Amino acid sequence: MNGKRVMILQDSEESCDDIEEYIRKGGYEITGKFTDGITAISAAVDRKPDVIITGLVLTGYDGIRVIEKIREAGLKTKIIVLSALNRDDIIAKAVRAGADYFMAKPFNEETLLKRIGEICEEETRPRDGGIRTTSLDEKISKIFINVGIPPHIKGYSFLREGVKMAVEDPGIINSITKRLYPQIGERYQTSASKVERAIRHAIEVAWNRGRIESINGILGVRAYVGAEKPTNGEFIALVADKMMLERS
Repeated sequence: MNGKRVMILQDSEESCDDIEEYIRKGGYEITGKFTDGITAISAAVDRKPDVIITGLVLTGYDGIRVIEKIREAGLKTKIIVLSALNRDDIIAKAVRAGADYFMAKPFNEETLLKRIGEICEEETRPRDGGIRTTSLDEKISKIFINVGIPPHIKGYSFLREGVKMAVEDPGIINSITKRLYPQIGERYQTSASKVERAIRHAIEVAWNRGRIESINGILGVRAYVGAEKPTNGEFIALVADKMMLERS
């Protein structure tokens, strides 16, 4: 056991059991499995799990309402939405309600365990009188979702890795082809060229959805207008710069 406690909310007992099987392989303790949102909220308030994995289709309260109620109760529990309902408006609504991450079904077992591990490693060092800070992963994910890059496409994960790498080593932006793409490809067991294309596709998705104003607003600069699109390196550098400024 790694000491982290997970609660599962899905639309059927079978789905709950399947996810439990995966989660236990990662050494997590299961604090409860529920198909009814109202019952789950009461249990979450009482047991205070580290992570909740919830679907959106539940009896009683739906997943969005469950997230809202959990946040209203003041719980700092990390929430992963795991659902086949992956429209952009639904994803955005879940994030606004307080979800930390969204994964689309069908999902990969190893990816789910990796995401749980990432959000459990959220930065907890005190800052400004002991206020708990938000993890880099969470900040980047919220930016991507708000600008219209859906979590279920490959470019989303590749972009996030690229931003994290640029935050830790800003100089890597000057070696994007020789270092950044190959290193991401190695982590995800794919080629550098596929990483480049997937990142380009993710950025194009945001532009094609008309999210230019959102992008300019979130990045704090009026960087792009009309049909103009940033290069992969420019987009990664802008998001990384924002993350570094927030850290300082």
